[in-house]
Amino acid sequence: MTRPVIWVSNSALIMFLAALALPAAALELPAPGDQPEHRMDGFVLRTAEQKVDTASSDWHYGGFVDLGYSLDFNFPANHLFRNRSTTPRVNELDLNMAGAYVRKDATEQSRWGMELMGHGGQDAKDFGFAVNEPKVGFSDQLRHFGRANLSYLAPVGNGLTIQGGLFNSFIGYDSLYAKDNINYTRPWGGDYTPYLMFGINVSYPFTTQLSGTFFVINEYFHLAHANDLPSYGGQLAYKVTSSLTVKETIYYGPDQAATSLEFWRLFSDSIVEWREGPFLIALDYQIGTEQMAATPGSPRAFWTNAALPMRWNFSGPWSLALRPELYWDRNGRMTGSEQFITAVTTTVEYRMPYRWTNTILRMEYRFDESRGPGGGFFKGGEIGPGVVGLTPAQHMLIFSAIWTFDSP
Repeated sequence: MTRPVIWVSNSALIMFLAALALPAAALELPAPGDQPEHRMDGFVLRTAEQKVDTASSDWHYGGFVDLGYSLDFNFPANHLFRNRSTTPRVNELDLNMAGAYVRKDATEQSRWGMELMGHGGQDAKDFGFAVNEPKVGFSDQLRHFGRANLSYLAPVGNGLTIQGGLFNSFIGYDSLYAKDNINYTRPWGGDYTPYLMFGINVSYPFTTQLSGTFFVINEYFHLAHANDLPSYGGQLAYKVTSSLTVKETIYYGPDQAATSLEFWRLFSDSIVEWREGPFLIALDYQIGTEQMAATPGSPRAFWTNAALPMRWNFSGPWSLALRPELYWDRNGRMTGSEQFITAVTTTVEYRMPYRWTNTILRMEYRFDESRGPGGGFFKGGEIGPGVVGLTPAQHMLIFSAIWTFDSP
């Protein structure tokens, strides 16, 4: 059985089992409580001291709508933010993402859990794919899933969680969904690392401060299909203090048609996050390498990036975020072009919570500069049939409105 068939079969099984479990458990829903606080998607350290809040339900559901307008002062005729899979369109109002989800937490009282999310919009069109690599079968349908997994909290020690299906990536700081991030547009390192993973993972909280995860997945980008071998990885997360958390994630696997070990990709993602009162500062540093089998001489490709997101909740619903970043794709392996990119993003945010809903208004200024033989951003009209000119720099002013609905 080929991998695309396995992907579809497993996803169908997961959704079928989840559908069976939903009606019976839905009868146990208590009255709603307070609205949960928004947080960075995927940056949660599960520890041995966590207790279950028996007053709240294991079941959660919700949805969101994300509208954005990106004013690109280069005014490209094709309306494209070059080399980007999220917020890819400029100078037009777009539904960048909309989605709905249902989730059941795995707890000591009810050990089976599940997640199911569907989404659509501009941000759902090109994420999950690799540059110049084949796609999985039915990728145009599968890209509309944001989660589809089952989990089980095994009564082993402090609690061993096993999760299988389509789940949030262990790589990267930013979420696919702008609602979960402090800036509206994602960093370069976000678009060129996996937002989601398909496979199985096992996580365990060793102590109240240290947790570990091991995962086996189909590929670096879950909708790419370079070969039929799995990839592997692991993560350690350490809560140094109540304010400081450190994560290290390693990925190792084949992402080319040639699957000999000498051509496997090795990738590291290091994250440090500090939160104290109204302030947040994080550092995300990534570095990757692999030997290119299809290129004459099999040269070793190399890429690296770093981002420094910061946020200040300076007055009630008002917040200010700043993110300087850089991305170096020495051989063009990830972006398709040899380039060195620097960018700075500044975001002003206003939140209006009401019961189970939250309205998030953002205005963002973003400057990107790309240098290198294949670098640059689209500018102006066509310089030839179907060819839009390039320029090294890009200034953008972005306006967005996000509405979310989340049950307690």
